[in-house]
Amino acid sequence: MRRAAALVLALAPACATGQEATFVVLGENGQAVARVMTAASACPLLEVSGRATAMMVRAPAQTIAERPTASTPENAKPTAFPVMTCEAYLPAGSPASIGGTALPSLQHAYRKIVVIGDTGCRLKASDDAYQACNDPKAYPFARIAARAAAWKPDLVIHVGDYLYRENPCVESKADCRRSPWGYGWDAWNADLFEPGKPLLAAAPWIVIRGNHENCARAGQGWWRFVDPRPLAPGRDCNDAANDARGDAASAYAVPIGGGATVVVADLATAGDKPIAPTDPRFGEFAAVYDGIRELAAKARFAFVATHKPIVGLSAARQDNGQIALRPATTGIQSVFSTRDPNLLPETVDVALAGHVHLWEQISYPTRYPTQFIAGFSGTLEDVVPLPAKLPIRYSPVSDAVPEAFSSWTDGFGFMTLERRGLRHWSVRVRNVEGRIVNRCSVEGRRSHCSVAQVK
Repeated sequence: MRRAAALVLALAPACATGQEATFVVLGENGQAVARVMTAASACPLLEVSGRATAMMVRAPAQTIAERPTASTPENAKPTAFPVMTCEAYLPAGSPASIGGTALPSLQHAYRKIVVIGDTGCRLKASDDAYQACNDPKAYPFARIAARAAAWKPDLVIHVGDYLYRENPCVESKADCRRSPWGYGWDAWNADLFEPGKPLLAAAPWIVIRGNHENCARAGQGWWRFVDPRPLAPGRDCNDAANDARGDAASAYAVPIGGGATVVVADLATAGDKPIAPTDPRFGEFAAVYDGIRELAAKARFAFVATHKPIVGLSAARQDNGQIALRPATTGIQSVFSTRDPNLLPETVDVALAGHVHLWEQISYPTRYPTQFIAGFSGTLEDVVPLPAKLPIRYSPVSDAVPEAFSSWTDGFGFMTLERRGLRHWSVRVRNVEGRIVNRCSVEGRRSHCSVAQVK
């Protein structure tokens, strides 16, 4: 079952019909679905080549009774969705509009791509983490979205974690006081749709589900707003008894032209510990590996996009003050290694991910694809620094020492990809203002950057 989703999003301004946001969602094999969230009492009409057709209700406006979540009861509440979600399938290659707003046209080949991740504003009572959501310097996603849109991308890839405003800001903190919170429309709007408006309007999006969109967190909104499949009962995260179904892993491919494909793999339930063979996730993740292998084999250049990194690394400060490096997601590796000692098929060239709140590039001479991590686009940054040079013989994977490594810790921004040939891409790391702070080049499965450590 597919849990991650690929979307094309183009935000339209609210109008007299109550239309709040308009999207085009790309599902499996590129099937396009037009989506609208509206405060009106009926769905708007979709016009395709000048011909009007009715849209169907995907999810009605409603308030859903409080369910068990990752938050304590005093930091949770019923989930309110005062907007209705409407949808309609789109034929390929035909101009379409909704409420007078043109939907984005899909291209045969996407050459300029923005990559962002972990974009919401963190309000988490259990961690005593209250980001200054009201301060555009401390929470810069709106500025990043505007700068990324000004670059005029053909496509945007979001590698997951959209909603971070899970709990109420404490009254003593003026810089986040009265922020929307929870998992309803107001929090989704505050964390994604309103600050992301320029970038949502600029280009199609491919969207990967993050662990913040699992059922025990913002899964209800993920399903009604984002996922491209029908919103089926029991798969909507409304009833905790069905969470295994709502969170199940999957993989599917989105062709981006010129023989290239983005394989979207939802592995958001993976943790930092090995997954036991008796765990239901073990079989699901093994099936995801099989899906990646099948889908990547059909492409001449394959990206794999996950929320959690597969062959990257992260850092943590130990009790003695020393910094320890560790594989970014041991849970994924523990399953994939049983299918393939190289973790990913040789037909996978580049892995894209977020989850770790920084930017990172790591390349191997053999066995593994390049890994980029782009979890640096809004939420509280990781501040434990990665080294400018990895220790001798250190590797987050088995039997292959990285040949190139670059990182940027405690800096907000976005990454861009530009196609230079069949298997050649240029990569730029950009700060909040859009200024380039690092330049990288991808040739097949290998990559190199001009700066080892951005400061």
